[in-house]
Amino acid sequence: MGAVPALALRTNISRSLIVMGKPFEFEPVHLAEPIQTANRKIFTPIPHPEDREVIEVLRRCEPRSMGGQPLILWDRAEGVHVFDRHGNQWLDFSSGVLVTNAGHGEPAAVDAISRMAAKPLHHSYCFPNAERAALVEYIIDRCAPDYLDKIFLLTTGSEATECAIKIARAHAHKSSGHEKDVVVGFTEGFHGRTMGSQMAGGIPALKDWILNPDPGMINAPTPDGFRGQDTDFDGFLATLERNGVQPENVAGVILETYLGGTAILLPKDYMQKLRNFCDEHHALLIFDEVQAGFGRCGKMWGFEHYDVRADMIACGKGIGSGLPISAVIGNSEWMDTFPPGSMTSTHTGNPICCAAALANIKKVVEGGLIENAARLESVLRDRVEAIQGRYPDRVGKVAATGLVAAIQMVPEHGSLEPDHDSAFDVVKYAVEHGLMLFAPVGWGGGTVKLSPPLSITEEQLSEGMDVLDSAFAAVCV
Repeated sequence: MGAVPALALRTNISRSLIVMGKPFEFEPVHLAEPIQTANRKIFTPIPHPEDREVIEVLRRCEPRSMGGQPLILWDRAEGVHVFDRHGNQWLDFSSGVLVTNAGHGEPAAVDAISRMAAKPLHHSYCFPNAERAALVEYIIDRCAPDYLDKIFLLTTGSEATECAIKIARAHAHKSSGHEKDVVVGFTEGFHGRTMGSQMAGGIPALKDWILNPDPGMINAPTPDGFRGQDTDFDGFLATLERNGVQPENVAGVILETYLGGTAILLPKDYMQKLRNFCDEHHALLIFDEVQAGFGRCGKMWGFEHYDVRADMIACGKGIGSGLPISAVIGNSEWMDTFPPGSMTSTHTGNPICCAAALANIKKVVEGGLIENAARLESVLRDRVEAIQGRYPDRVGKVAATGLVAAIQMVPEHGSLEPDHDSAFDVVKYAVEHGLMLFAPVGWGGGTVKLSPPLSITEEQLSEGMDVLDSAFAAVCV
């Protein structure tokens, strides 16, 4: 590989197209009438005035980066509902942050946590424990594609994506030499908040702090059909040429199964050509399924929508439904690249997390939650498309796959610029009226993201969308 200019690693986009956010102000809103349904109960000002003290402690002791979410003091969460300590109840369309696929506080997981805490066995490093064995066996035998036979447990999604990149490069070096070192990501990709994961991703604002970027990490244009309107695979090949990269020197390609900030699946034809490219040049195709995996997309794995194989799967979030656990799944040919003791993690296979994760995954797999996500996909898609139809000047793009959807707001018809302020106001209104959402995401923070637990019913989904309709009606006047 020739030297890649540092500037070539940065995407030439408008500076407005960055991740951004602003804090929610502690200004309690008094509704004219209380809200009381089976799923939403709002009896007090939101946020509750008595919670100000807790919020002020957090803002005094934590960096401001932690202050980007609605100021609701979560007290407990069960199923598809979130509660504060004052009797208010929200219908949850956040799943924490696409985490609680099995629902909040799945009873079997609670029992597993209690059992392990009382045992007690809270940690065993890499020493064997039965809970770790049970979890990895279930995932490999019941969840992983039959051509992937090894799994490495970690703690966070960022760890998983970094580990996958590490394995891809190490395997390439061993098999083909150090020239085979390039990892290709995509311009709108997000893979975590550690240095390696952010260099692999393509969002400029997240990489501005990295003054010496890895010259072997480059970004191809994202063919999403919206901001990345060129969906021809030639764009991928042109990226390699522009950066002086020979195809045979690509060690791996990493991408989110759907764009995390937009919920958009990529063109099937493009993905199949990418699979063929990786096969031809012996590069590993890594799917970042941290958001998409474990049923979120109406299939076990989101990449199944493309009818392609994955060489590695980086997963997190839904694997634990609220517990800190992640994993890399792959084939023993490359997963066994490192000798004993040289690829471990302090908290890998934590017995409490493993026991809880197994209970949660069984609920997803054996409790019909994947099928539920697939069934409700059309309901969710119809509702977000209806919002776009009512506000074509304010909604640039919508997408829904399984039980994840996104509504990208723009300032005017035909614009590609994000409208962060309007998206922020939609979220604020929804939360004040009993629908829990997290802050806007994606380019410029202009996307309203919807991701209820996979256990939600059609009636509950419809109620939440009714609230969202009201939010858009209030904002898009």
